[in-house]
Amino acid sequence: MTLSKNQSAAESARYCVIDAPFGRLGILTELVDGSLMLSKIDYLPAKITLSKPENELAKEVVKQCKAYFKDPHFQFDLPMKPLGTIHQQKVWQRIREIPSGSAKTYGEIASAIKSGPRAVGTACGANPFPLITPCHRVVSAQGIGGFMKEDSPGLYRQIKVWLLKHEGVL
Repeated sequence: MTLSKNQSAAESARYCVIDAPFGRLGILTELVDGSLMLSKIDYLPAKITLSKPENELAKEVVKQCKAYFKDPHFQFDLPMKPLGTIHQQKVWQRIREIPSGSAKTYGEIASAIKSGPRAVGTACGANPFPLITPCHRVVSAQGIGGFMKEDSPGLYRQIKVWLLKHEGVL
């Protein structure tokens, strides 16, 4: 999505907060090399104040997130800011290939890209695009595993459980 003549770079970098079935989503869009791109999605607690999307890309991100909440098989198609190390990008690409309703273990992902399970877990924890790069579909060999650098039952673990149930994995 490219900028219109009326839209300056300062107007394009925006953060909005939308309602989600498990709390809130924070969505950051910004100008990258003349094009608007999604640069981050945050999982947030329900107490965070909502704020409307202010640019066309943010509105499209919201539309696609809502479509996913209605249909767990929805396929995202959004311009995302290139981020991460080469290893992280390999992990994230492999994770995007896991279909909705399925899960893989950290070890399976590690074996496929010739890495280690902990390195895969670290890459999952650094994922800037949850939902789109669905790290919730990566689980421990002994159970659900951690989520977003959190190993104890908390907000992120509850979100992971919700997402896996939504997709029919749990």
